[in-house]
Amino acid sequence: MRIVIVGGVAAGMSAAARARRHDESAEIIVLERGTEVSFANCGLPYHLSGEIADAASLLLHTPDTLRASLGIDVRTEHEVTAVDTFARTVTALTADGADTLDYDALVLAPGAAAVRPPLPGLDSPRVHTLRTVGDAVALRELVTAGARRAVVLGAGFIGIEAAESLRHAGLDVDVVELAPHVLPPLERELAALVRAELAGLGIRLHEGVAATRVEHSPDDDRVTLGDGTVLPADLIVLSVGVRPDTAFVEAAGIATLRGSILVDAHGRTSAPGVWAAGDATLSTDAVTGAMRAVPLAGPANRAGRLVADDIFGVTGARRVPAAIGTAIVRVGSLAAAMTGANRATLDAAGIEYRTLHLHPNQHAGYFPGAAPVHLVVHIGARDGRILGAQAVGTEGVDKRIDVLATAIRAGLTAPDLIDLDLSYAPPYGQAKDAVNLIGMVAENVLGDRLRLWQAADLDAVTAEALVLDVRSRVEFDSGHIPGSLNIPHTELRGRLDEVAAAAAGRPVRVLCAAGVRSNIAHRVLAGNGFDSASLSGGIQTLRAWHDADIDRTLTKEGAFA
Repeated sequence: MRIVIVGGVAAGMSAAARARRHDESAEIIVLERGTEVSFANCGLPYHLSGEIADAASLLLHTPDTLRASLGIDVRTEHEVTAVDTFARTVTALTADGADTLDYDALVLAPGAAAVRPPLPGLDSPRVHTLRTVGDAVALRELVTAGARRAVVLGAGFIGIEAAESLRHAGLDVDVVELAPHVLPPLERELAALVRAELAGLGIRLHEGVAATRVEHSPDDDRVTLGDGTVLPADLIVLSVGVRPDTAFVEAAGIATLRGSILVDAHGRTSAPGVWAAGDATLSTDAVTGAMRAVPLAGPANRAGRLVADDIFGVTGARRVPAAIGTAIVRVGSLAAAMTGANRATLDAAGIEYRTLHLHPNQHAGYFPGAAPVHLVVHIGARDGRILGAQAVGTEGVDKRIDVLATAIRAGLTAPDLIDLDLSYAPPYGQAKDAVNLIGMVAENVLGDRLRLWQAADLDAVTAEALVLDVRSRVEFDSGHIPGSLNIPHTELRGRLDEVAAAAAGRPVRVLCAAGVRSNIAHRVLAGNGFDSASLSGGIQTLRAWHDADIDRTLTKEGAFA
């Protein structure tokens, strides 16, 4: 049996390795366009910073090691240009000309290529993408040769990692992002925390604006933005997204959608004897049911393995799972992570949901070093199904998001999180872990014991309701919503007449720092007949949602005559 695999790295090499374990006699040929067939592409940005000093450590296997250990015939610098699904042949261009191979089974794992927008000047030698080890080496050489100024076009995961790494290496860094905020999949109230961290690192951000041209000169390049800003650069990282590298697949008549290969639950394409996996395929979103690309290493590795199982007809072969899209990125001292759907994808799918904000400590508050994990969690409006979660913090972010990703895969509802038996010791967590607390808040919301109002509703709330701030007087004086009434939550039961007089028949909307005290106050008010709701996430979320604008809105003691 001859298996030909187009593309190495994650999906392709996983399929090849698994195929060898199924059949020692199979002829397995991997055709790779580049010079490296198995490398740690997620580690590339950290070579720029020097944290991964030796680029060779990013190479996981070479054609020689794969031949020696697995008996796989790896052919680099073979660019596949055509597939004939009727003749069952693959044609690749090499330095010696065209090479045509027949196959019994074909696996397509061509991956994705960096998007190059029609921007004048992108042919400058100072413009680089960051997709291969060669890309990382070329950029690192510019850094060590004395580059002092960098411009990163695009503030997605790779762009942010590149910007942080270049700043770590001592360069002045500007980041340009067309979307309203950095890390566009991240919810805006969490993106504000990332923005502040990047600013603290000395990275200059240009959000909601596009680059319009790059001008090259012997001494440097200049990137002009849509708002007229001109940024000098010794190097430019182009990281505005990726597109599936599938032109030859479409030409072969294999079904695609928006350039991505359509596959079934076992990775089979529309052509007999042809499978596909990795960044060039579409996945069914586990939460929304929408078809989308998930260009992540973990899903690609796992899909390649499962494709090989199906090729060999493994009894009970598992299906390639629907995508959840769990991801994490380091930003200075912070980690930002996500799993499942965000507001934009839920809105696009027409799914009704409720949003919870929590700011619990990553470990016991009495143990030194306690710091908050800022959480945004979306749950089904009626059934409480966990639809998506995001977190930003200095510690414990990965643990919580991984637990929540597992819960989504297992089909748990948010209240089920209450019952999870998670590890606890003061340096690592709390007796009520952040994940358990999500379940408790969700149960209260779904059971109508807690009504929430959202930071996005600030204007409507101030126009129609009494805002009751139940923080201490010192906290209130540090900044509060104009016109709000301050009664600390511990005094509320004895001062309900003041609330009634100030509300004058209007609803009461309560807030505190993070939502804990306002929940207590809400129960007092609701138990006494008031139309009450508590601000989700408190003033911490309010500040993050409105970012710099809120500081112009909040009244501070002595700020106004």
